[in-house]
Amino acid sequence: MLVTSAEIVHPAAAADRGAGAFNVIQVELAEALSRGASAVGAPVILQISENAVKYHGALAPIGLATINIAENSDQPVAVHLDHAESVPLIHEAVALGFTSVMYDGSKLDFADNVATTREVVQFCHDHGVSVEAEIGEVGGKDGVHAPGVKTDPQDAAKFAEDTGVDALAVAVGSSHAMTTRTAELDFDRVAAIREAVSVPLVLHGSSGVADENLTRAIEAGMTKVNISTHLNHAFTDTVREVLAAHPEMVDTRKYLGPARDAVQAEVSRLLGVLNAIP
Repeated sequence: MLVTSAEIVHPAAAADRGAGAFNVIQVELAEALSRGASAVGAPVILQISENAVKYHGALAPIGLATINIAENSDQPVAVHLDHAESVPLIHEAVALGFTSVMYDGSKLDFADNVATTREVVQFCHDHGVSVEAEIGEVGGKDGVHAPGVKTDPQDAAKFAEDTGVDALAVAVGSSHAMTTRTAELDFDRVAAIREAVSVPLVLHGSSGVADENLTRAIEAGMTKVNISTHLNHAFTDTVREVLAAHPEMVDTRKYLGPARDAVQAEVSRLLGVLNAIP
């Protein structure tokens, strides 16, 4: 069933559970994520990034397919536009039926980030859509999740209050696109931000975080956890294995199918790690 991300993340935060948010690039990934959540009876957030939209050349084909998969799931599924810097793209996603968006104004200075995020929140809330936003190094141009960048708890509290967002992504030691699970999270900072901020917190770049530290992050106060690269590994590694064993294979279903199954199994496992199963 298609729901907003707030309908998943807010109850999870109230129950000190996590909420898994996984990226969709191809339709096989959307199928795997939905099936993996269904297998363990957990809600899930399916995310399509602005970069994925650029890859496909348009939002509608992959977006509408993902929405259809969510609508036919027996578990609550949100379809979320991730890391959108384009406000017109957000408007398009809302028109298509996305139930959640993330406006990424983290490259802007604090005042501009607040002003634009507030406008996005007003528009999306008028259409029943949840909004996530991001704050890290105030005014920083090198990216919120660059190594060493950390969110200030009081800045986060002011940002959340001034914008009215439903969830807030913060920088606490993770980085995007890590291929090793060696990120060192600042759990004391997570707890301090959780204490200061009234909305659920979001951990980006979680592919670089080991299982035990993902669990600790939830215990410290994180709720929504975004994982992409780690699942891409599971998908691609399986394709390589199948093609290596069957170099004559040309039917894409015969190697994409096992890759989809591998991601499905890993999603089910990760939802357990995140304490996301009600």
